[in-house]
Amino acid sequence: MTAAPDTAADGSTAAPAGARLPARWLILAVICLAQLTVVLDNTILNVAIPTLSRDLKATTADIQWVINAYSLVQAGLLLAAGSASDRYGRKKLLLAGLALFGLGSLAAGLAQSSGQLIAARAGMGVGGALLLTTTLAVAIQIFDADERPKAIGIWAAVNALGFAAGPPIGGLMLAHFWWGAIFLINIPVVLLALVAVQALVPESKNPSGHRPDLAGALLSTVGMSAVVYAIISGPEHGWGSGQVLLPAAAGVVVLVAFALWERRVPYPMLDMQFFRDRRFVGAVAGVVLITFGSGGTLYLLTQQLQFVRGYAPLEAGLRIAPFALTVVALNSVGISARLMRRLGLPLSIAVGMALLAAGFMVAALPSSDGYGVLLVGLVLMGAGCALANPAIVEAIMGAIPPEKAGAGAGVDGTMSELGTSLGVTVLGAVMNARFTALLPAAVAGAGSLPAALTAADTEAERGAVMDAFISGIETSQLAGAAAVLVGGCVAALLLRRAERPAVEGYETTKAE
Repeated sequence: MTAAPDTAADGSTAAPAGARLPARWLILAVICLAQLTVVLDNTILNVAIPTLSRDLKATTADIQWVINAYSLVQAGLLLAAGSASDRYGRKKLLLAGLALFGLGSLAAGLAQSSGQLIAARAGMGVGGALLLTTTLAVAIQIFDADERPKAIGIWAAVNALGFAAGPPIGGLMLAHFWWGAIFLINIPVVLLALVAVQALVPESKNPSGHRPDLAGALLSTVGMSAVVYAIISGPEHGWGSGQVLLPAAAGVVVLVAFALWERRVPYPMLDMQFFRDRRFVGAVAGVVLITFGSGGTLYLLTQQLQFVRGYAPLEAGLRIAPFALTVVALNSVGISARLMRRLGLPLSIAVGMALLAAGFMVAALPSSDGYGVLLVGLVLMGAGCALANPAIVEAIMGAIPPEKAGAGAGVDGTMSELGTSLGVTVLGAVMNARFTALLPAAVAGAGSLPAALTAADTEAERGAVMDAFISGIETSQLAGAAAVLVGGCVAALLLRRAERPAVEGYETTKAE
């Protein structure tokens, strides 16, 4: 079935076949700038925790909500935001997302209490959900099939750059300004993007004009929010506690209800038929596992650099930067796009995720030469992400009709958030289990490395505690590598099987 072209607000097509918008690369630069601010705010606050605790007199629970309110609201709204952009117009929702994100940033920068900051971060999460879905959807609309892999590669590189650049940028800002500047720096970027989007980006939306699926939007938002909340709360409250099990169970039930509703409603927010497409299922599995491994391993590396090697937060962030810089370098010059065309999507994903897994394993190796071995691991990780991530996004968007690009971007964003949350939680739990199992008897029961070191009486005990912590990090990184490697093989296999019937059908038709 051939998908109908998207239409602009005046009824014309947004990207006529055979035509290329002259300003398409400038538009991509604008939407990537907006994307960068959103992704940065996922990690930029990590280095500001001590400052926020002191200046706002915030409790540990307050700080956790300041960090998590943004990602929780964002993850819950991604599917609904993607569907809304298809229906009401991607440019319109992109402008709305920028405005909400800017207003939330202003409120966060001027907050006088932890409660005000939590509310402002939640508002930023609403804007972030709209931006994450509309930036990718707009990129899909303005580039044709030949240029799309490079455009998606640049978009994915910006994601990696924002994720890794958050801690060093946060540390740099805190070294010269008060903590509110971390948020207020978003304001000029948002204003510039608003003007540029209004002037440059063409409007596009689903021409069918179906009525909105309000029940589906509500169910997806509630279900995803509950599941992500349970994942975030697990390490704090314990996985067997009612505070984790109840929202997790409720979230699963609501998401099942969402799936059943989407199968029955005439105009679904998310067409469940997509999940019958092996390309789509394989790509979704790849998204979850690549973000699972990347998010979890970078979380562990940050602890390794600070607790084991003794670096300050800014120094730790800068030493992780080669991961993002490798992704940016390979995607911005088009190397990843050329490899994708030569290898095909299945092999690109398999090779990329194998490189990523190899990087995890190298980074986990004990090293006596300081930074050299870790640098090799980070470059391998970056090369793997640079190849696999754009291929995965291309596979997801290629399995979805162009008029539902927003919904596809919503799925990609939702699975990325879910994978990252699971990676931090699961690999963190593996590390903690290994750490506590290896602790010497004198400090058994200590819940963290600082607590165990404080409880240790002798240098030998402190050395044993540190060895236990290092072993826990190495074990969890190897677990992440195994998950990514298996996920790459599964995703590639599903994509290869999905391509085979199409090739066989073409050859049969040609023979006839």
